[in-house]
Amino acid sequence: MTYQDTVNWMFSQLPMYQKQGQTAFKKDLTNTLNLAKHLKNPQHKFKSIHVAGTNGKGSSSHMLASILQEAGYKVGLYTSPHLKDFRERVKINGKEVSKAFVIGFIKQNKAFLEANNLSFFEMTVGLAFDYFAKQKVDIAVIEVGLGGRLDSTNIITPEVSLITNIGLDHVQFLGNTLGLIASEKAGIIKPNIPVVISETQTETQAVFTAFAEKNNSPIYFADQANNEAFVTDLKGSYQTKNIKGVLETIQQLRLKGFVVSDNNIETGLVNSVKNTGLKGRWQILNVSPKVICDTAHNKEGLTLAMQQLLQEQYNKLHIVFGVVNDKDVSSILPLLPKGATYYFCKPDVPRGLDQHFLRDIFVSKGFYGNAFASVDIAYKEALNAASDEDVIYIGGSTFVVAEVV
Repeated sequence: MTYQDTVNWMFSQLPMYQKQGQTAFKKDLTNTLNLAKHLKNPQHKFKSIHVAGTNGKGSSSHMLASILQEAGYKVGLYTSPHLKDFRERVKINGKEVSKAFVIGFIKQNKAFLEANNLSFFEMTVGLAFDYFAKQKVDIAVIEVGLGGRLDSTNIITPEVSLITNIGLDHVQFLGNTLGLIASEKAGIIKPNIPVVISETQTETQAVFTAFAEKNNSPIYFADQANNEAFVTDLKGSYQTKNIKGVLETIQQLRLKGFVVSDNNIETGLVNSVKNTGLKGRWQILNVSPKVICDTAHNKEGLTLAMQQLLQEQYNKLHIVFGVVNDKDVSSILPLLPKGATYYFCKPDVPRGLDQHFLRDIFVSKGFYGNAFASVDIAYKEALNAASDEDVIYIGGSTFVVAEVV
């Protein structure tokens, strides 16, 4: 099979949460453990950092990888979802896994994958771990896909665990309170392994502390530490919270013998995008008019993104917006500015919410805008309508951003 044939097979033959939603979620690690055994347990052959959280885990993972690269380490990075190409999920020192490796992995293991009905995410985790082991990375930054306790990545024993922020997202899987969701995220806390919490939250602090005590794991609430202030090239004032968690995580690695200087930290943070190729986090796509895209898609993420957006200087604000059909639209409406012109669209995935339905919800609550047949058409209409002094924001879903990046 060609690379495209291989990726098409992965997407079409197996359940994938990105496209299907709840039916692709498995509350069991049996398949992942069986695949790991089949691959001779590659997760035991490299050191790692495990990163969970509702918001900020992707940004934090990329900052960590960039800092460690600056310190001279060979760094694996596993993240999800991808925006354009599947290979964005698996990188070493910012370079995507080769097409040849993806083809070879599936070809060599296809019979096992089919016989055991592995999900898209399970096989992807196996591929990443196999790649990092064979490439002999010094350390890999592993981002949780969904939750923590039952996520396929949760077969590693990391040097340190990082939990960034807890919000009400994926409640159909993880629970409908911050405490319940925190319990799922806390599932990555391992016996005697330090855990860093980026942001102290009243509803979750006791949960994390209890899990840490049960596992005899040292716990550090990063926002309570007096760390030196650093800046990053990842845009958005909300990155200051993520940076605190990253700094404390690096400090825990230093205590385990990793050599990372303050200069490595400073340089790594200001070159996170360059070093890792991160896309879609407050990314500027155009200058006049200014076009900003951001993958924030839940209440907490959109709150921060909208606070940042309202700090922008503009004559008029245009928002290209689309969501998936399991999104609680009513919960995010109060976060969005009513003074903007909206261009409603449906992301090109089976889970995409119909643009006319989305428009009707917004209009009924006093918003102004029209529905368009695709993300591309909505974006072009916004560009045509905007003057050089305007701002266009594109978001609501990772899938919307993926179609314009």
